Amino acid sequence: MLPIIQLGPLSLQAPGLFLLISLWIGITLAEKNAPRYKLSADHTSSLIMVALIAGVLGGRIAYVAQNPAAFAGNLGSVVSLNPGLFDMAGALVAALIGAAVYGQRKSLPLLPTLDVLVPFFGMLAIGYGLMNFASGNAFGAETNLPWGIELWGAKRHPTQVYEVFAALVTLNLLYPAKTDAKSPGLNFAIFVAITAGYRLFLEAFRGDSTLIFGGIRAAQLAMFVLLAAALWGVDWLKNKRETSC
Repeated sequence: MLPIIQLGPLSLQAPGLFLLISLWIGITLAEKNAPRYKLSADHTSSLIMVALIAGVLGGRIAYVAQNPAAFAGNLGSVVSLNPGLFDMAGALVAALIGAAVYGQRKSLPLLPTLDVLVPFFGMLAIGYGLMNFASGNAFGAETNLPWGIELWGAKRHPTQVYEVFAALVTLNLLYPAKTDAKSPGLNFAIFVAITAGYRLFLEAFRGDSTLIFGGIRAAQLAMFVLLAAALWGVDWLKNKRETSC
């Protein structure tokens, strides 16, 4: 793993650096994608920034709300740069609320906006995989395969690499968009379906899965539901396009 990148006297946290680079590339690609759907590149980048800021604030606030005793003696640690003091569910909810409020204020159409953001979401998936690879999180199950990697005292599936590769292939398939720009939401629905599909498959190789109901992987169950919903959405949007033609 590569938690720290040393550049002379400068030490950089590799997980955060990989994520920031992917966000920057993702915003750039989304801005270039916006004209295809007759949306403003400025509004696109602003929407993403609002969602990111809201997500960061919401994730920290949610963590503090759940663990108030940890900050009782040192309120300054609330603004700590420690990424461990962060609640992902709270961040996601706050990001969605921030994006929804901004989108409504700017009258951004929902489905075309989601299509515009596909390359951003694709790069976010790539960055997330690289971040986990650098930190050693989301590690794989033990294996004897020749491409296994030594991690946490065992030879394991490089599940982070699998996810980065799958995300790269997905992004290459869907950006630039192959679907008709007159079919708003279709490219996003296809992206969600492919992403849920490969996550459903790759979860079987994880060594840190949360198990529920006596052995069912919680992430696989969630991805199965998401995949079914996305496939329904793809079918509905295609039928809608054919009906309107």
